[in-house]
Order: sequence, then structure tokens, then C-alpha cells
Amino acid sequence: MTVADAIDLGYEPRPKQREIHAAIDNHRWTVAVCHRRFGKTVAAINHLIQAALACDKPRPRFALIAPTYKQAKLVAWDYLKLYTRNIPGVEQRESDLTVNMPGDRRVTLYGADHPDSLRGSYFDGVVFDEFSLQPGTIFSEVVRPALADRNGWAVFMSTPAGRNEFFHMAERAKENADGHWSYQQHKASETGILSSEELNAARAVMTSDQYEQEFECSFTASVQGSIYTLELAAAKAEGRIGTTPVDQILPVMTTWDLGIGDATAIIFSQGNRAGDLRIVDYYEASGEGLPHYAKVLQDKNYTYGQHWAPHDIQVRELGTGRSRLEVAASLGIRFETVPRVHTSTSGEVEEGIHAARMLLSRCWFDETRCKALLESLQHYRRDYNSRLNELRATPVHDWSSHGADAMRYLATWYKPASRRPVQSSHAMPTSSGSWLGA
Repeated sequence: MTVADAIDLGYEPRPKQREIHAAIDNHRWTVAVCHRRFGKTVAAINHLIQAALACDKPRPRFALIAPTYKQAKLVAWDYLKLYTRNIPGVEQRESDLTVNMPGDRRVTLYGADHPDSLRGSYFDGVVFDEFSLQPGTIFSEVVRPALADRNGWAVFMSTPAGRNEFFHMAERAKENADGHWSYQQHKASETGILSSEELNAARAVMTSDQYEQEFECSFTASVQGSIYTLELAAAKAEGRIGTTPVDQILPVMTTWDLGIGDATAIIFSQGNRAGDLRIVDYYEASGEGLPHYAKVLQDKNYTYGQHWAPHDIQVRELGTGRSRLEVAASLGIRFETVPRVHTSTSGEVEEGIHAARMLLSRCWFDETRCKALLESLQHYRRDYNSRLNELRATPVHDWSSHGADAMRYLATWYKPASRRPVQSSHAMPTSSGSWLGA
């Protein structure tokens, strides 16, 4: 009998939850597409606890990653405390949402909105809870390397939210259903967890798209509150999302959403006389200073024109007395500031969204280099107020906001460009004294 077998956690899984547990036990990668109120988080927490207790490796480390740290604390932390309370010698640390168990065994909760907190760690197993609401890069760039040396496993568990990275992960699992991958789909009409009366009541107050997505696990239903759905669908249908090479004649402009303690996003674009705009590249990172992004620009080796940033780049920081505009200039990046179009923040956002919608009809995207940007634009949405049965005016601020804000800034300043070579004073010199991209 193992330690895990000897401890009663007080968890009795439903039959469909048992199917997910079995899939995780027998596959390294598991995708579980589940309806709302399935019990995903409870199942995930209990599997992580049991795995930590049963692991025979030294210093086992397991994690649940929610879309935001706040969500992890509000929802998953109570479950983690509840189901570990009977473990002798357990330590529950709310300061970092960590439970330590005997034998230096640990389960920690994280938020995908703070990916840097995951760097430098190793994991034996990770559950992504509501993966459809998380940036697609968090697995490939952050978590996958942390699983490598321990041969760790991962679970991608979520209700659908359009054809984003979770959709692509589900397709990968279906195509590679073998000893390494498992695909699970659990619709409300099939699980029996929710009564027919409850489902009929939900169907009566929801749109068909809402119901199909939330309860019948549809990836094709439109994301509720999505802001750029029609514009992106038109771009796809018209062949404007695909291979978009960099035009060597035209300068590359950059538009930035500069984060403070948050992600920074950079859109690389080229305009022409016709007013069309090539979105040729995209870069996003968090927890990095301006020297990091200056090196990114240099390494891409484009011939640069103007660099655009929001007006708050001019604000002086208390610690240094210097603005980021001045710091960037010292690194060779001379920014133009995006003009303000409204006196209020909410008005400015709405004006920017309107401008972005207009601009998207003229945009061509490189599907590979701009994958993360396209995912951000697809996911960018207004929150739904179920009590009032209406969408909130302010867009949701989550991982998708950074790319969407950069797009909004781009739409605010962009004017059709001349098709001629530009050797701009805004280009950044390399250490050798040559012009970046020249």
C-alpha cells in the first residue's frame, strides 16, 4: 500500500472523472474538453495530490496553472486546502498557494498571467485548468522545458473558447492518440452530471452559440463577446492570413504595448501606397527590461523606420527619474508617441478598437511569425455580465490584451506609407556602428 492509498482525501470521483484520471495515468499528454460544471478543477486538484503522494522521485513537484493568479486563489486554493487537510504533517502556505507534504512533496498553484513565476522550476506533472483562456505559448515556452529532465506529464483541461491554442492542442491529441496522447471530450448531454431540467433552463436564457460552447463543447461557436471575430474571419476567407514575407524595399515599423510588471508586445509592420498593411512579425515577453527588447530588434535584422509607443512612455519613473522614452533613446530606439484620440481612458480604448476594426480590413498577416498575435486578437473580448444579461463595455484584461492593445495603438497612428527605401534616424545602431537591418 502506498502513502496515497493510506490517506482518505474525501474525494469520490464521478465515472467521467475516473475516465480522465485513467487517461492521465496512462498517457504523458492528456487533453480533456469538458462542459461547464463538470468538476474539472476538483478532479485536477485531487489527481495532483495523489500524484505527489505516490511519486517515487526525490522532491516531487506538481502544479496547477489557472488563467490568472487571482482565479487560482479564489477557486483552486480552497479545493487544495480542503483535500489536503487530512494529510499528516501537511503545511498549507497561502502566501504562495503551496501545499507541502511529508517527504518534501509539493503542489503549487500558479497563474498564467505571471509566467515568470514558473521559470527556473521543474515539474513532475502539471494541469492547465481552463487552458482555452491562457496564452498558447505558456506550455511550449515555459512549462514544456520544466518537464523535460523529470519526464513529467501535462493535462490540458478546459471548456472551449473558439479556435485558439486549446483547439489546436485538441486536434493534435486526436491525431496522435497513442501511448503518449489521450483525447477526452465530455458533453453535458452525455455525462449525466447536470439534469435535463437544468440544461433546458440554461438553453432558455443563452444564445445557441453560448450553449453549444459552454455545455456541448463546441469549438466552432463564436467566442462570447469576441471583439474582432468578423474582421479576422474575413481576413482568413480572403487569404490575408498566410505567408507574408518581409518586403526588402520597405522599412519595418514597430508598434509597442509597453508593460510595467506585465507583458510587452511588439508588432512589426510594413505599409504601402495602396494603404495595405503587412503584419510581418510579432514579439511578446514579460519581466524583461528595454535592453532585452533592443537586442530583439537588433537580432531580427530588419531595416527599421519609425518606432511607436503609447504616450505613457514619457512618464518619469520614481526610482531613476528617467522616462522609458529616455532609456530607449540611450539604447538607440527613438520613439514616436501614439496620439491620444479621446480625453477619457474608456473613450480612448473604444476609439482605438474602432480604428483597429477598420485597419484589420487592410491587413495581411504572416500566420507563422504572428501566431501569438492572431491568438490574442481572436481571444480579445468583452466580459459577459450574466446578472444583467449584457456584455460589459470594458474589454477583459488578460493575456490577450497586450497584443490587442498594440494593434489598437498601430491603428491609431498608421497612415498609408510611401513605397520607397527609408534610412530613418529612428533606426537603431548596432554595436559595430552600422544601422540595424542595413
